Amino acid sequence: MRLAVPALGALVAEPLFLLTDTALVGHLGEVPLAGLSIGSAVLQTMVGLLIFLAYATTPAVARRLGSGDRAGAIRAGIDGMWLALGIGVALVVVGLPTAGWLVRLFGASEEVSVAAETYFSVSLWGIPGMLLVIAANGLLRGLQDTKTPLIVATAGFAVNAVLNALFIYGFGWGVAGSAAGTVVAQWAMALVYIVMAVRAARASGALLRPGLDGIGSAAGAGVWLFVRTAALRAAMLATVFVATGLGVTELATMQIAMTIFATLAFILDALAIAGQALIGHGLGASDVPRVKAITRRLIWHGFVNGAALGLIVAALAPIIGPVFTSDSEVHQLLMVTMFVMAAGIPLAGYVFVLDGVLIGAGDARYLAITGLVNVAMFAPLLVWVALADATLPWLWAALGFGYMGARALTLGLRSRGERWIVTGAGR
Repeated sequence: MRLAVPALGALVAEPLFLLTDTALVGHLGEVPLAGLSIGSAVLQTMVGLLIFLAYATTPAVARRLGSGDRAGAIRAGIDGMWLALGIGVALVVVGLPTAGWLVRLFGASEEVSVAAETYFSVSLWGIPGMLLVIAANGLLRGLQDTKTPLIVATAGFAVNAVLNALFIYGFGWGVAGSAAGTVVAQWAMALVYIVMAVRAARASGALLRPGLDGIGSAAGAGVWLFVRTAALRAAMLATVFVATGLGVTELATMQIAMTIFATLAFILDALAIAGQALIGHGLGASDVPRVKAITRRLIWHGFVNGAALGLIVAALAPIIGPVFTSDSEVHQLLMVTMFVMAAGIPLAGYVFVLDGVLIGAGDARYLAITGLVNVAMFAPLLVWVALADATLPWLWAALGFGYMGARALTLGLRSRGERWIVTGAGR
């Protein structure tokens, strides 16, 4: 809990960036809100695919720390930050000329597509900063420090909220102002982490220059996690794509629902982050009984916290709509969708904590393969929703019970055995 509680604050601050965007843009009308839905979906997919910059770094750093090599742990994290910067710059170069093409793949109206392209194009300039923040979080989590990311994320959220309100309404930039505020906030956070990494390296004697072996190792460890995350994002994007076909009202409602669910996911991921750090540290120290005890405790917390969050979501369902938009049709549709969401959150809690356990153990290959299997199991449900012209609550049921149920099955089967338990400084 010492690790999970601060991690909770830091993780919740991240989706609060998008929650702030959604609330501020939502009052501009349903077209900007629908555009934000598509633009943020593409942006979050790009960033989400690269979450391995944290998920590969955390267990690598934690294992070395557990084996007594602090300098090696810090160097592993710095190599991850160099990799993040290189990938971020490459994404800006590739993303700017293809922004319009990417957002138009969703088949939305021209007005919505223009708003989405505007948001996405401006947001691209913050990608390198976002990825540096992700990699630096992996370093600190591996070092068993989740308090510092909480402080940085909280300050970043405050800056983001003020700038977004100023840019959107004060300067009249609309959806572009929402993206610009986030870009500035993300780069400010990245600069703070760069200064901290330099100080930590000097204190431990770790090298600051990029190490090809270390960067190559980080990239290699991240390949399977990239596949795992790609499968996860494919499921999310496919869900948004089906929602787009249901109509503008449904798509706008889906944006709000996805934003709320992302916030809940980050809350539950606080336990998974603690699990990654503790499992990696325990395996580095070759303490298998402790690893098993942590796993059992995480599963219990996943269910209990999931149930508590479900009750909160159900209580908020009838009243939360006006926070995001003044559209009465969206209010009604969101209420029903949130009731469905609330029922599935305990299952999601179980999924997220086991995902964290296996990531902490470095069992990325299994996560990648089963991630593809899960998408294959989910696809027929999406096809049924699209062909049956079902409503948004049915689409959410397919996501919350069908897709999450598939993930729960594959993760649960793996955790019952011991093939994922590999001790030592490296897997």
